[in-house]
Amino acid sequence: MNTDVMFSSKTDNWATPQEFFDELNREFRFDLDPAADENNHKCNNYFTIAENGLLQSWGGHSVFCNPPYGREIGKWVEKAYKENEEHGNIIVMLLPARTDTKWFHEYIYHKAEVRFIRGRLKFSGAKFNAPFPCMVVIYKQKRGVKSGKD
Repeated sequence: MNTDVMFSSKTDNWATPQEFFDELNREFRFDLDPAADENNHKCNNYFTIAENGLLQSWGGHSVFCNPPYGREIGKWVEKAYKENEEHGNIIVMLLPARTDTKWFHEYIYHKAEVRFIRGRLKFSGAKFNAPFPCMVVIYKQKRGVKSGKD
């Protein structure tokens, strides 16, 4: 695997650092990673690119999602928002802090908890820190919303 390409601007896949994930996992106890592959998944349950997590239900799970950071990122944020609205489950996303985007204002601002990450995150396998700031977005569990396991 060519990690020079994988962690350059030529890719939209940025593997979550294990220690960073572990800290969030202690708080949220994740059981689904809907945007992963065989090498970088963080949960035993995960969807690959071929399975397309955008087309799957995330209901009934505590979800950790570090989606591809390319042009489709807004679709992943919209999916997380809508899954949380429908199922009320916890969904946590690791995202670039792009507060000027349409997806941030439509699906995150005033709708989710946002934790900005101090400094620049060093993604797994990367030689250098990310060239952009990051944030953790938390769609909290909602009571009285139908679970995907019902």
